[in-house]
Amino acid sequence: MQAIVMTATGGPEVLVAQEVPAPEPKAGEVLVRTEAVPVLFPETMVRSGAFPAPLPLPLVFGTQAVGTVTDIGAGVDAALIGQRVLVAKDDFGTYAEQVCAPATSAVPIPAGLSSEEAAAVSMSGSVALPLLKAANLTGTETVLIEAAATGIGGYLTQLAKEAGAARVIATAGGPDKAGQAREFGADVVIDHLDPQWPQRVRETLDGATLDVVFDSIGGESALAVLDLMTPLSGRMLSYGFLSGAPAQVSAMDLIMRGLTLIGCSGPQWLAGVAQARGAALERAATGTLTPLIDRVLPLEQAARAHRLVADRATRGTIVLRPGH
Repeated sequence: MQAIVMTATGGPEVLVAQEVPAPEPKAGEVLVRTEAVPVLFPETMVRSGAFPAPLPLPLVFGTQAVGTVTDIGAGVDAALIGQRVLVAKDDFGTYAEQVCAPATSAVPIPAGLSSEEAAAVSMSGSVALPLLKAANLTGTETVLIEAAATGIGGYLTQLAKEAGAARVIATAGGPDKAGQAREFGADVVIDHLDPQWPQRVRETLDGATLDVVFDSIGGESALAVLDLMTPLSGRMLSYGFLSGAPAQVSAMDLIMRGLTLIGCSGPQWLAGVAQARGAALERAATGTLTPLIDRVLPLEQAARAHRLVADRATRGTIVLRPGH
């Protein structure tokens, strides 16, 4: 079967299409004929070497896939055969025409939702839901959503007012993405390509403060944003670092402002994300969440997809489609 193999750490060119043996399901696993594979930002960090690879190289790349169950290992309910599911793998292997994954990771795809749509919403949508729950919005808050046009930020922006945000201030990179954030429900959009974007947010607030910040940019800008937040009750949910580094704030920075930073990462957090996958897919199927698909590419163009993600040239998830 065809698969995308990560041959080394480095640029997108280390992802190479190769013929590899088809997998066979072990006990507790399902075998899935892959129909759609999302290209996820954390995967680009593994490919570049910023995050460690789960196994020695070379390895078949990828963490999630959508497809139809064609076989099962011992101890798995036979009713899964023929079902269309989303599966996830901690040890990679999903950029392939067939995937073996733990049966416990399989989430049924609701009727009416295409495999490409399910792949697009699977990760970012299921992160947005627990982020909003952790924010504990009450209907009165002014919130800041960073990178609000694509990925997790795009789903947060779609759902923020439903979850209780009174006013949504967003950042986006460039006019096209700013327009998309406004379509999703942002009241004001600031271009975060401007190095002084926190000052632009301050001007927009006009003396008011931010109650909740969904921080996906991290880096040095996070400290500047702290000065815009509501003392004593302000809370920053830190879940990404598009700048290349997590939020550069210290305990003293928070203590002196009476603010709370909520870390949204790690094994316990990701367990909650996994539990939200079904809800995200159901929302997409019922139309209360719009899947964000940038484009669909053949599986063998995985390197091109990673290059587009690295260049910030996407307005949604790139989905890879195996040719079989």
